[in-house]
Amino acid sequence: QVQLVESGGGVVRPGGSLTLSCAASRSLMNANSLGWYRQAPGKAREEVAMRFQHGHTTYRDSVKGRFTISRDTAKNIQYLQMKNLKIEDTGTYFCYSDSGRDGVRGYDYWGQGTQVTVSP
Repeated sequence: QVQLVESGGGVVRPGGSLTLSCAASRSLMNANSLGWYRQAPGKAREEVAMRFQHGHTTYRDSVKGRFTISRDTAKNIQYLQMKNLKIEDTGTYFCYSDSGRDGVRGYDYWGQGTQVTVSP
């Protein structure tokens, strides 16, 4: 079935690193997009990083140079490597996919969320 299961959150000090994992069904690995949003308490959900069907990736300005998407296609897992974490990176991170193909919109799929806390 079509699904996303994410893991890898935790508590880290500023400047530390974490890697999030998103285990995706094979169809979502090849869909229009697969990436992450995050949401801090009292704030709007915001796009963090996104990989598109043919390999193009985008990152929000505040994480450029610090966050990197990679994947293990044999295992159907996509990773978000987060380095030099800042307090403002704290939030719940949600794996997300538009299940469509070739730019034709499909359905939105969301992981269950994993908490990332950056604290001194």
